[in-house]
Amino acid sequence: ILVMVSVIHSAAAYQSKIVRFLHITFDATGDSFLAGDHHGNIYVFDISANRFRLIQKTGQACTALAFNLRRTTEFLVALADYSVKCFDKDTKQLVSWMRGHEGAVSSVSVHSSGRYAITTSTDTAQLWDLDTFQRKRKLNVRQSVGIQRVFFLPLSNTILSCFSDDSIFAWECDTLFCKYQLPVPDQGPRFHYKAFAVTRDGKTLAAGGRSNLLHLWCLEARQLLRVIQMPPKVRTVRQLDFLPDSFDGGPPCSAVSPNGRHVVTIMDNGGLNIYAVQSLTQEFNKPPPPLVKVVSGGGPSALTVKVKSESVQRPSKTSSRSVKTKVLRPPAVSVAEEKENELPDGLNQKRLLGLLKAFGEYPAKYRMFVWRSLLRLPENHAAFSSLTDKGLHSAYISIQERYPIKSHKLQRGLQRVLSALAHWAAIFGETEYLPLVAFPFVKLFQNNPLLCFEVVATIIVNWCQHWFEYFPNPPLNVLSMVENVLAHHDKELLQHLTDCGVTSQLYVWPLLETLFSEVLTREEWLKLFDNVFSNHPAFLLVTVVSYVTCCRAPLLLCNHKEDFKYFFHHRNNLDISAMIKETYRLMEGTPAEIHPRNMLADFQPLTRGQYPVFNKYPTYIVEYQSQERERIRQQEMEFLRERQAVQELRAETVRRQAEDEAWYTQQELLQQAEEQRRNILQQEENKLAEQRTRLAAMKRELKVKEMQLMDAARRRFQKHQQHQRLTDLHRLDDQIQQKVWRPQESAAAVQDAEVRQIELETQRRLFEQVRNCPSLHSKFPQVLTSLGHRSAPPRQVIYILKITWPRYCHCAVVL
Repeated sequence: ILVMVSVIHSAAAYQSKIVRFLHITFDATGDSFLAGDHHGNIYVFDISANRFRLIQKTGQACTALAFNLRRTTEFLVALADYSVKCFDKDTKQLVSWMRGHEGAVSSVSVHSSGRYAITTSTDTAQLWDLDTFQRKRKLNVRQSVGIQRVFFLPLSNTILSCFSDDSIFAWECDTLFCKYQLPVPDQGPRFHYKAFAVTRDGKTLAAGGRSNLLHLWCLEARQLLRVIQMPPKVRTVRQLDFLPDSFDGGPPCSAVSPNGRHVVTIMDNGGLNIYAVQSLTQEFNKPPPPLVKVVSGGGPSALTVKVKSESVQRPSKTSSRSVKTKVLRPPAVSVAEEKENELPDGLNQKRLLGLLKAFGEYPAKYRMFVWRSLLRLPENHAAFSSLTDKGLHSAYISIQERYPIKSHKLQRGLQRVLSALAHWAAIFGETEYLPLVAFPFVKLFQNNPLLCFEVVATIIVNWCQHWFEYFPNPPLNVLSMVENVLAHHDKELLQHLTDCGVTSQLYVWPLLETLFSEVLTREEWLKLFDNVFSNHPAFLLVTVVSYVTCCRAPLLLCNHKEDFKYFFHHRNNLDISAMIKETYRLMEGTPAEIHPRNMLADFQPLTRGQYPVFNKYPTYIVEYQSQERERIRQQEMEFLRERQAVQELRAETVRRQAEDEAWYTQQELLQQAEEQRRNILQQEENKLAEQRTRLAAMKRELKVKEMQLMDAARRRFQKHQQHQRLTDLHRLDDQIQQKVWRPQESAAAVQDAEVRQIELETQRRLFEQVRNCPSLHSKFPQVLTSLGHRSAPPRQVIYILKITWPRYCHCAVVL
């Protein structure tokens, strides 16, 4: 297996240090993918342009990535801080920031419409609206049961939740109503599911875990289809992916591009390897081995070995009986015929036709491989790119108005293929029924527009011969061929159709212009075109006759033209195998003079390198129609410009009217607001007046209380003053009483005065004695000094004399 590209991310400062990539996810086109490393850097890799660029630095490791949003430039990244952020890869701006998880987000699943996303951690799963980035619902589980993964099923509104106890539930996206639960056995060994993958049609679920077993579940029947055992050395399945088939459109996943061209893997060293799916599927694209292999030689006792596509079985020998064998020898075929029947990839058209006649159809597994070989598609990538680079053709810009398709992917694919056909040949821009021819193959090859274009181009060149000679009318010559064959094989039915006014344009052309896609189911249509592609181009015209003859009974019962119109535009009860057998019978039983084989050229594949020039149509009509279409388109453009100008003028008028209305409304609102504020001010003024009145009343009350208090204080003070004065009067009275002379006191005072007089007289006499007696003067100088200079009362002098000199005192007293 060859690796296209190997990417190793090393740190800038340390070239030897590898920065590991953690997660990868493809965009819707499959031509570019995102990769996030453990440093938080997000890179976008463009495989077709062979370049990459850094688009975001988150600063922390990412735990999950998603890139299939409705707005193709936006992507979701789950970070190590349990948050989910939405960035724009072109502007590198943060679009939104979603929080709510309490654990690391392990996966992000985006709805096929791109509007909703589910983020899953071990404890919860949360449903987000990507238009508003608001959380709509939250799924909580018990701590004992963790969540393994929650994701949308492709092309549906079903959510699948897988838990750690191996239980799997399906929920309705809008109502979160539980639709069903897969019957996982309760008993027996645990499977420990860890990895899950779903096919693109959402019908099959693959689950794996801690074993070498893979379980395939049918989600429609809700039962286990089969168990696939891998080699014994496989112990754990970590990731599962359905590899998209280039033809049937397998499921997109985080590691496989939706277009099925590339696979990106994260290696053990943290690098990226980009593989081409074509190199991975070389073994699967090999043609199947022959069903019967003849071993000749060895005489009649030799054994014939039967080799089937899946296993080899040999008849066992018995000792009692001899084995009868028949040696099969291929018929003699010329070298030129054998070379003519050789197909690419080692297939042989004649052998394939024999296999087809034996089983009625090709194996579904190899059908697209066989078709590609039968049609000998050249796969001119450069030529197809030159056609697609011209963009959408003007004839198919508004095709959704004529042919509304629910799937936007199919709508874009149909536009792309039809535009490429219109750029290849001008008539295909004027052919109204071309979308009916191309749509079944667009739906079948929706992931490979190159093969779709080449298949449709091959059908136009070979099976649509002479269809455009009477353009823009139906191909009357081709319809006449079919009518001649029908007239030869069933004149009664043709006469009935003629009597009812039903022409070949009513019963042949509806089948041809839709290639039977309206009247057959998918399986019936595939089985029919297995035979159409394996035979001459006339086989398709003869098939129309066989369809009409096989529906002979109900057609004979119809008598109104409207009934015939309805019959050839809707599905009917028909055995497709019987119809194909009838076609082969008519191919062999139709006379050569009316056989379409003699009027149509043999199969011619598309040339390699460049597509052939297609001019088998009246060019003047197509050119006239093209000119008319261009003139009408110019008129429409002019009309659209005028209408746009009128609409802009009307919009401007409406805008001005709206502005005027808004201004008047605003003025009215302002007036109302002013009136309201005036009322509020008036109310406030009234409240203030009331408050002032109450305040004045309170002031009066306070004044009265103050006067009362002052009066009480005055009275109390007066009382106190009165009491004080009374006290003073009493004190004065007491003092007066004390000062009033009483007789005893007067007598005592007189006595004291007399004693004083006596003392003074005595003192005088003493002084005189001392003064006259020198001896006393020398002995008692201090006494004399004291007596001579003191003015003490007589009692004190006498007392002193008694202390100092009692005899003189006594003597003095005597004196």
